[in-house]
Amino acid sequence: MLALTANKRLGRFSLEAGLDVRDRSTMVLVGESGSGKTTLLRLIAGLVDPDRGHIEVDGEVWFDSGTTRRLRACEREIGYVAQDYALFPHLTAAENVAFGLRAQRTPAQSTQARVEAALERLGIAALARRRPHELSGGQQQRVALARALVVQPETLLLDEPLSNLDANLREEMRFEVRRLHDAYRYTTVYVTHDQSEAMTTADLIAVMNAGKIEQAGSPEDIYDRPASEFVARFIGSSNVIKGKAQDDAHIDLAGVALRCVGAKLTPDAAGAVSIRPHDIKISTAQPQNAENAVPATVTRQVFLGGSRDYMVEVKDGTQLRVVTAASESIAQGSAVWLILPPEKCRALLG
Repeated sequence: MLALTANKRLGRFSLEAGLDVRDRSTMVLVGESGSGKTTLLRLIAGLVDPDRGHIEVDGEVWFDSGTTRRLRACEREIGYVAQDYALFPHLTAAENVAFGLRAQRTPAQSTQARVEAALERLGIAALARRRPHELSGGQQQRVALARALVVQPETLLLDEPLSNLDANLREEMRFEVRRLHDAYRYTTVYVTHDQSEAMTTADLIAVMNAGKIEQAGSPEDIYDRPASEFVARFIGSSNVIKGKAQDDAHIDLAGVALRCVGAKLTPDAAGAVSIRPHDIKISTAQPQNAENAVPATVTRQVFLGGSRDYMVEVKDGTQLRVVTAASESIAQGSAVWLILPPEKCRALLG
């Protein structure tokens, strides 16, 4: 178990984070640029210290501001892939990958075998004798990832490890990173901006916003049950409906009392509800006795091959995005009815 409580003053705000990462699981940190993700990773690595706080891994205290206990970065059994790769310019790719093994005094024969396997696994065996300046950004990134993985660390820290790969290789490597984790069971903290990357690799996702963890949970929890407007908008595309709460479970949408689940609304106060575009049903026929049925007008329709993307407007001016099967074609300007299933309407915290 990696347990962290930390405060660190940054430029625009203070990072205030509490994080528990289960042993041998992958925690993915997502959030906007500047939200504190990389700083949090660097705190775990020992590259910067919290202003106050406590970091503990498997019962061993790595940092404690109360007792001044501080384990140096080199004493923490971690593999770390930084955004800037941090490769040694005078060493070849193979020598960079071998660096940690040699520091651990791994026998030469075993070092060579493990380095060759790591380079092969990441598709860069042919680049073994090249130096960093002879490699593309994506190739350098793969060397850095191989260097971190080859030492089989207890804790693996990855800061945007796939950001410079081309789209096809990036998609392939998402699954490879997850496969390697499942094979070797590192405790992993992983930073990314990419939602698909997070969903593919994570056991738990922590969404960061301005130095705070807005919500943490499984990929399914974060996607299906966002707790705040920020999380709803950041993880996947979501409609956020704002209006006056009629009671603790209904919000007004163009005169319709929209029933929702999730957080309790405050009666007669402003509230917000999220619903994913693909969860809204759209029809030109008026539904009979349907709950959360709202009349609207199609203002845009785009064919996307496997689906159709609609923008619709209800009579109070609220615009909602709706995604349907490609076979459901409704012309722009058509009067339609929307059904927003109550179990898919999530009331959000303020």
